[in-house]
Amino acid sequence: MEGTFFIVAIDFGTAYSGYCFIVKEDTSNIRNPHWGTEYGLRFYKTPTCALFNEHEELVKFGFDAVMAYKKMSPTDASLFYFFENFKMELYNKSCLKNLQLKAKNGKYLPAMTVFSESLHYLKEHVLKMINNSSSDAVFSEDDITWVLTVPAIWRPDAKQFMRQAAKQGGLIDDINSENLVLALEPEAASLWCKQLSSSGFMVEGGTRAGGTHSILQNNPGIQYIVVDCGGGTIDITVHEVLKNGLLKELQKASGGGWGGLSVDKNFTAFLRELFEGDVWETFEKEHPSELQKMMYNISVQKCTDKREDIFLPCVFSLGKLAEKKKDISLYFQGIDGASWSDGNIKISYKKLESFFKDSVTNVIEAIEDIMQKPEIHIDYILLVGGYASSKILRDKVTSKFSGKCRVLCPIDSQLAIAKGAILFGVDTKIITSRVCMLTYGLKISETFVSYKHDWKKRRVSAGNVVYCTDIFMKLVERGQSVGQNESVEHFFKPIDGHQVQVLFSFFATEKEKAEYTDEPGVNEVGSLIVPIPSNVVGVERRLKMDFKFGLTEIKAAVTDLHTNKTQNITLNFMTD
Repeated sequence: MEGTFFIVAIDFGTAYSGYCFIVKEDTSNIRNPHWGTEYGLRFYKTPTCALFNEHEELVKFGFDAVMAYKKMSPTDASLFYFFENFKMELYNKSCLKNLQLKAKNGKYLPAMTVFSESLHYLKEHVLKMINNSSSDAVFSEDDITWVLTVPAIWRPDAKQFMRQAAKQGGLIDDINSENLVLALEPEAASLWCKQLSSSGFMVEGGTRAGGTHSILQNNPGIQYIVVDCGGGTIDITVHEVLKNGLLKELQKASGGGWGGLSVDKNFTAFLRELFEGDVWETFEKEHPSELQKMMYNISVQKCTDKREDIFLPCVFSLGKLAEKKKDISLYFQGIDGASWSDGNIKISYKKLESFFKDSVTNVIEAIEDIMQKPEIHIDYILLVGGYASSKILRDKVTSKFSGKCRVLCPIDSQLAIAKGAILFGVDTKIITSRVCMLTYGLKISETFVSYKHDWKKRRVSAGNVVYCTDIFMKLVERGQSVGQNESVEHFFKPIDGHQVQVLFSFFATEKEKAEYTDEPGVNEVGSLIVPIPSNVVGVERRLKMDFKFGLTEIKAAVTDLHTNKTQNITLNFMTD
């Protein structure tokens, strides 16, 4: 199989991660591993958990990390760095370049180390699986196109962080390598769902839909919402199917930190209150590995498909700590929806539903915001992602919207993103346009005009040129639909005839318009250095910058209009 090449899609999730791959764009044969088999499990994904030793070296990842950490004594657990759910640390955080992550032992490691080492582990797992499944293949790592999934609601700096982590993790050699493609998670899920036949979905009541025809693929004009229900975030996009089978985004991505972990947090808050603060806090501090075991049980139990009470085993150390104060059954007196039952904490189904309230309310409100727009006519709501396996979430959304449109969930919804990312890796142009989440612009100066500009921003250069500073030059507007091949141009000339480069500051705002970069709500989000060609001197040199906002990442290039030579520019969003 000389010349074989592979597309590998890594779905790096908050709670669970996994991957799929294909050979030679054969999308009819998407392969994926099964995780946890050595522990009697069979999962499509593995927990996004990383275990580092006292020398800050990654020693275990996934189920291996969880199982090893569970068995550790309190002394060993205090020496090792155990990380879980760390992807959420990139959501709406500033200064990602120097971000530190806190491990269960209370100590910190650089976020870049944790992410890059985790991606390196997945890369090595991929290579091993490819070699085992394609033993006659002759290939180099350059023959692999990596597709890495990220939330659509992430800011550019978080996306750039993942690209940098992929480089440090050994997936690519160059930060701008075309061998790495970033796919937006709800878009990837949309692509997978679009080509599924009717029988590939569950419908109301959790049953499999009938039929062999695709309900989306060959139906131009169909509009649907994809709700990517992840562990950390809920990521929502709205697509319309076009005549040629391509997709158009109808409104900017929306969502928030309302994923499955918010249910876990509410569950944990209840247990903390139940066992009175000091008992639970001592348990958290002194028995982190048993806490991990209990949290794992919670994450499994919350996705029950039956409308019945659940039983959560009370780990030995928690029970022992609680009984030091009083008989454990006394903690449950007067507690609605919870009771002690032969070594288990019994939670009523109604009580379990209450832990979902915050998440479900936010999801429903976000969908309602979309449905109320007069220009949008939704035919389907697709629930995808690991959290979509929760019957409570599915039932609440179905109950609210089934009278207005069909609510569907693909079979094996936790694989929809990775498999869709494979399809995106095959054809990155399948999403024809996207809607900008923010208004972006450059900080520029221009000749001062007294009736137009703020006099406080009037400046005089060394050459007695009077100009206005801090001008926000808008490139693209929030809510604007931008084609994936569409470019926004900016022409400029160097101020000094001997300049070798020009530094531009990149700004963003949720406002549709802004005049100056120091207005409230206008923030500097990055910078770019534009090299000035050395073949022509003088201030009359003209250059053109092209920005593309219709891709999964913002791209820029500069053209020397004297020579018509173009080169790509790196936008730096990871500022200090």
